[in-house]
Amino acid sequence: MKYKQTKYKTTVIWNVLQQLHKRLIFGLLVITFLLAGWHIQAQTKWPGIVASKDGVLISYEAYGTGEPTLVFVHGWSCDSRYWRNQIPVFSQKYKVLVLDLAGHGHSGIERDTFSMKAFGEDVTSVVEATGSSNVILIGHSMGGSVIAEAACLMPERVKGLIGVDTYENVEYPLSSEELNKMLAPFQKDFKAGTRQFVRNMLLPDTNEQLSEWILADMSAAPPSTALCAMKELMTQSITGKAAGIFEEIAVPVITVNGDLWPINYEANRRHMRSFEAIVVPDADHFLMMNRPEEFNSALNRAIKSIIGNGQNYNKD
Repeated sequence: MKYKQTKYKTTVIWNVLQQLHKRLIFGLLVITFLLAGWHIQAQTKWPGIVASKDGVLISYEAYGTGEPTLVFVHGWSCDSRYWRNQIPVFSQKYKVLVLDLAGHGHSGIERDTFSMKAFGEDVTSVVEATGSSNVILIGHSMGGSVIAEAACLMPERVKGLIGVDTYENVEYPLSSEELNKMLAPFQKDFKAGTRQFVRNMLLPDTNEQLSEWILADMSAAPPSTALCAMKELMTQSITGKAAGIFEEIAVPVITVNGDLWPINYEANRRHMRSFEAIVVPDADHFLMMNRPEEFNSALNRAIKSIIGNGQNYNKD
């Protein structure tokens, strides 16, 4: 009798061990499939590539779903990394596109003239390639001029423009002599000239590590590309196109700016269908990087304002 009880207990224990073994195998298989799925999902986050109008390959990334589509356009000698604090926040609710303009980041550089219109064609190519039809364009610094060009190229898709520390005064007067004087330090020593130029856009209390990252990154841009883009950008203030282009754009314009420079509301409103600004106090030119929480809150208000056709931009 005692032998039978022992045999019975041994059998029960063996069956339990077999069940645990099967569950362990099943668990490992589940983990394997999950990891494989994660790997496939991770692969989808690699940048897409699309040819701009002139054939230059443009690198872009798409995140999230939802309308409208937010297209983030970087500034002079920057790239899509400068929006790293915005992608995870806004892709929770909207489709988010970021790109590297030609001559920047991972995009092609084979272009004779890095004009604002050519950059606008880069943006248009990405928007069209992703099938985005309800778009808000968001441009930092030089990116403000780029998104204005893009809005002219695809008026049926663009619902509004949001400038980031740009459009302080679209009527700003600039002479050829002043432009030549401005370009001289870059032509003499591009790296040193860029670091001095950019340092003036940073507040002294900005995180030292972040400031150095920005300075080092922007001063490492290809000099010929950067000089061409700056000259093309500033020439628009000489010719009057910086202001005149907005007379072709029939959508609201809002800016989220730091307070380093004053905003000429009257000058802007003479050319724009509507213009408002949200100013973040004590913020510098790179507020989306060094003041991300305040910036994201202000940007969210601007987006909601455009969705609501330019109303209540100061309300969350």
